[in-house]
Amino acid sequence: MKKLGVNEIRKKYTDFFSTKGHYIAESHSLIPSSDKSLLLINSGMAPLKNYFSGVETPPKNRMSTVQKCIRTGDIENVGVTARHATFFEMMGNFSFGDYFKEEAIKWAWEFITEWLEIPEDKLWVTVYESDDEAFDIWKDKVGFPEEKIVRLGKDDNFWEIGLGPCGPCSEIYFDKGEKYGCGCQNCKPGCDCDRFLEFWNLVFTQFDRQEDGSYTELENKNIDTGMGLERMACIMQEVDNIFEIDTINKVLSKVVEIANKKYGNNSSDDKSIRIITDHIRSVSFMIADGILPSNEGRGYVLRRLLRRAARHGKLLGIEGSFLAELMEVVAQTSGEAYPELIDKKSYIKKVIKIEEEKFAETLQQGLDILKGYTEEIINKGEKIISGEMAFKLYDTYGFPLDLTMEILEDEGLSVDEKGFEKEMQSQKDRARAARGNQEGEAWKEDPLTSLEDASSVFEGYFELNKNTNIKAIVVKDELVDQVEEGIEASIVLDSTTFYANGGGQVGDKGIIESDTGVFEVIDTLKGANGSIKHIGIMSSGSLRTGEHVVAKVDKKLRMDAARNHSATHLLHKALKMVLGEHVNQAGSLVEPDRLRFDITHFESVTSEELSKVEKIVNEFILDSLEVKAEEMSIEKAKSLGAMALFGEKYGDIVRVVSMGDSSVELCGGTHLNNTSQIGMFKILSESGVAAGVRRVEAITGRAVYEYILNKEGTIDKISDVLKTRENNIINRAVSLVEENKELEKELHSIKSKMSLANADSVLESKIDIKGVNLITNKYDGMDMDTLREVADNLRDKLENSVVILANISEDKINFVAAASKEAIEKGAHAGNIVREVAKVAGGKGGGRPNMAQAGGTDISKIDDALKQAAEILKSQIN
Repeated sequence: MKKLGVNEIRKKYTDFFSTKGHYIAESHSLIPSSDKSLLLINSGMAPLKNYFSGVETPPKNRMSTVQKCIRTGDIENVGVTARHATFFEMMGNFSFGDYFKEEAIKWAWEFITEWLEIPEDKLWVTVYESDDEAFDIWKDKVGFPEEKIVRLGKDDNFWEIGLGPCGPCSEIYFDKGEKYGCGCQNCKPGCDCDRFLEFWNLVFTQFDRQEDGSYTELENKNIDTGMGLERMACIMQEVDNIFEIDTINKVLSKVVEIANKKYGNNSSDDKSIRIITDHIRSVSFMIADGILPSNEGRGYVLRRLLRRAARHGKLLGIEGSFLAELMEVVAQTSGEAYPELIDKKSYIKKVIKIEEEKFAETLQQGLDILKGYTEEIINKGEKIISGEMAFKLYDTYGFPLDLTMEILEDEGLSVDEKGFEKEMQSQKDRARAARGNQEGEAWKEDPLTSLEDASSVFEGYFELNKNTNIKAIVVKDELVDQVEEGIEASIVLDSTTFYANGGGQVGDKGIIESDTGVFEVIDTLKGANGSIKHIGIMSSGSLRTGEHVVAKVDKKLRMDAARNHSATHLLHKALKMVLGEHVNQAGSLVEPDRLRFDITHFESVTSEELSKVEKIVNEFILDSLEVKAEEMSIEKAKSLGAMALFGEKYGDIVRVVSMGDSSVELCGGTHLNNTSQIGMFKILSESGVAAGVRRVEAITGRAVYEYILNKEGTIDKISDVLKTRENNIINRAVSLVEENKELEKELHSIKSKMSLANADSVLESKIDIKGVNLITNKYDGMDMDTLREVADNLRDKLENSVVILANISEDKINFVAAASKEAIEKGAHAGNIVREVAKVAGGKGGGRPNMAQAGGTDISKIDDALKQAAEILKSQIN
């Protein structure tokens, strides 16, 4: 048996099944593409469910994959044991109604004995207890010893999940040797000891389980096999656990190096080293597939793993950020098979570093709070911390609930999980209430659901005016035969040129008219049963169901919307070029007067980057790229590299919009014929709208022209005010700012001299508080620097003194307090005095014993506040 590395085993597997006529598919993304039941891909067959169910047609009836997977169900065991992991690779070969048991068993045997050269005497197999067919194939076709074929029951060798396709399994085991066994003479697969390691499961999907519990034979039988790559590597490299195989051990060794720790002593350090090693692999692959840290869904899983790894780094004594450095090793060891780790390495490292640093800012603060709270409840003899406290740590300090529970577990404590969920739900309810009821489609509870044929045909890609007929009219949620002048209604036409709101583009406006009346369309929405609803008001006359009408789209608004829609495609491409291929659309809004484009990106886009993006889009426009829209199969569209847009659902035939060779996207919206028709593109703003989501807002065409006119008007006004020519505005503005600074300095100096000149009169107003001189005074329009300077001067002129000054400026009060060394020795504290004084005037503040400042909002209380200083000082003096 040759010692093979992980990458060698993976390649041998795909090469072998390629010789057996299998289509070798690349690993699917960890993000499920069409399975809402899964948060992350957790098995080799998960991305292929639709092929097994018949919903989709596979590229070939024989397929083989090596699928990257994430499982976090038993995350608490990761690090505790040397075999649990969150990230793993599952090798599998699949048949969709093609070959069945004999081929699957024979090929499995051929691969492991001839390609991997595993000794036959080290192998055992199991079959389902009543599966004589599989038993006979192993015995008669393969020639496997009958005494090493073990029949096991349903719990071990039958695969099913509820109703539907299911079937028996045959598993292949490796005999690790007697030293791992239980000592029983009859020890064999099925025993609870560690001697026999199951490494390949062959599932024969041949039945369909019915509701009454019976099983019927499937017409098309399938094969689904799964072999863990890491587990096979343990066998081939003759090691006891996954942390010792070549690729993972290189990551582990780097953790040991960074932490300057020894591994293998079964200490708590070993646990932390394993957790970091596993989690950095998961984190790297998840970010490479476009997942970003957040507080929900798969983003929460990523954040949980990343922060758990970061915390265990601190437990190992690692200072500063270190996880991005480990990602380098992940890329080195797995980048050959998964080039996205290399292509997106700088991006992945940046996301990791930002998240790790963000967590570091609050980690110690949160740990201190948790420590204080745990000490408090331990002293009370309690064992459970409240859900409210756990939620505060989650919401304020970024502690995933699992992290809090893990920390508490070390102290023998637990969390009120129901209380935590209650707090979480309350937060969601508040957020939902703040958003208002904005969810749901426009056609929910639409009376058109009762109309058998309500569908409309959209014919507005090439024409704006259309002769058509009225199919239905809805007034106040009721189907009616006629709509009269002044009545609001929704009209459905047989065919229409009006584009219905969808794919981010707003609905068209215009008119529907006939000889009997004119209906003003103010919006167009998708309705029930494939209808397109023209929503508006009957501006004159009346219209009836069945009447012949002309649908006329507002050309100006349609063209403006098309400019913005075409520009979003160019913007998408430009953002990828400047920021990286990780950028994907996360939402959009296309209106006639502006466009809004949301992208997945982990940090704000700099002004320099925005300028580059804007320049690239305008270059696309000036290149006069032809805009083409073609219908084709989804497979062909993907082969062309077409990008799918956010929120769109695609069938077998899709519409592909291309702009030269620059942009290719799946899109059902309306567009221009040439990018030059956009005119010009201008970015107005960039901002963050959610964790890992940035928003770019921009304008095109006539809106840019109006924007330029407004800017020119502003510049002209500024030129008039500054009394200078346009080309000298900046120099004139800089000069005025410098002049203003000099005048402010002069004014400050004058005020300071005047205040110091009056110092003697202020000192005369001192009062004695238990042997300490208290001086208070108020001013009007004095800046803070001068106020502090006056306070310092008064304190220095009078020994054993406390000075409290107040100044009214722009409807607020500024307080300054100063205390001499002698006064401080007697108990005076400037910070505490000014804090209490400010409270009287509705403010707050504080500072050091010798100097402090505060602010107040109620200027009518300034005298009361200064009077309070005497009482406060009196309470301080010993």
